[in-house]
Amino acid sequence: MTIAVSIVIPTQRRPAGLATALMSALAQTGVDPASLELVVADNDQVPSARRAVEAVAANAPFPVVYAHEPAAGVANVRNTALRTARGGLIAFLDDDQEAPAGWLAALLTTRARHDADVVFAPVHARAPQSEAIYRPYFERFFSRLDDAEEGPIDHFYGCGNSLLRRASLPGGDTPFAVERNQIGGEDDLLFGNMQAAGARFAWAPDAWVWEDPIPSRLTLRYTLARAFGYGQGPTEHCWSSTPRDLVGVAKWMLIGLGQTALYGPIALAKWALRRPDRAQALDRAARGLGKTFWWGPFRLIFYGRTA
Repeated sequence: MTIAVSIVIPTQRRPAGLATALMSALAQTGVDPASLELVVADNDQVPSARRAVEAVAANAPFPVVYAHEPAAGVANVRNTALRTARGGLIAFLDDDQEAPAGWLAALLTTRARHDADVVFAPVHARAPQSEAIYRPYFERFFSRLDDAEEGPIDHFYGCGNSLLRRASLPGGDTPFAVERNQIGGEDDLLFGNMQAAGARFAWAPDAWVWEDPIPSRLTLRYTLARAFGYGQGPTEHCWSSTPRDLVGVAKWMLIGLGQTALYGPIALAKWALRRPDRAQALDRAARGLGKTFWWGPFRLIFYGRTA
């Protein structure tokens, strides 16, 4: 039978998270296993995930394929996964996510019902009880929530927990922009370009997954840096678009200045008063700064390290 759907898990030195993601992907129900394959794309310099993947493959209900991409970078590993995958539909699951048994079937149902090129779905983050003060903030930060009902949407999200129709992807074998290898946002750039070209997006509220952020990410130092990077996204996208959208660049920079002017003093006051909700105000201020300071020396490296 022809492979219709490739479940893709990019990974880099997260053995525990990868094991959970693998088991959840292989436990999918409501989909003919003969139409599926699982592709694990390893972005470590050495093939550190190969043994674990091959061990799982021995008893898997459908083919499990290992791909090694030693060249560091989030776009590199996603592109390698796509080149390896055989399915006309690509379901992305991150290596810190766990999918319920009906996850893939829900994604496929929404895609078919609305003839979508890309389907996005919720992510529910879980932070340990030990993160008492900032736990609500961390769980909101790493979650993806939307009040939309199932159906078409006019916006997009990141690649983790999404379903893509391969034929709708631009760029041949490398739809993810390699210039985003270290800073991230390669998926935002791809989906932004697809939207400009008329791609159809849909939301599948029943296709949710859990996300368990690694401990090193459960710090304000990390989340505020990421908030700054997320803030850079819309301004940088306008700059990178063809033709370049200078009006959009100016608009987002001004919005960023306004957000910083509003939330900066609020964040400082809440920090001085040791308010438990201070993290959210700091997050808003950081996103505003990112919209304003988005070019060269202000770009932060989040990916691409293999040592």
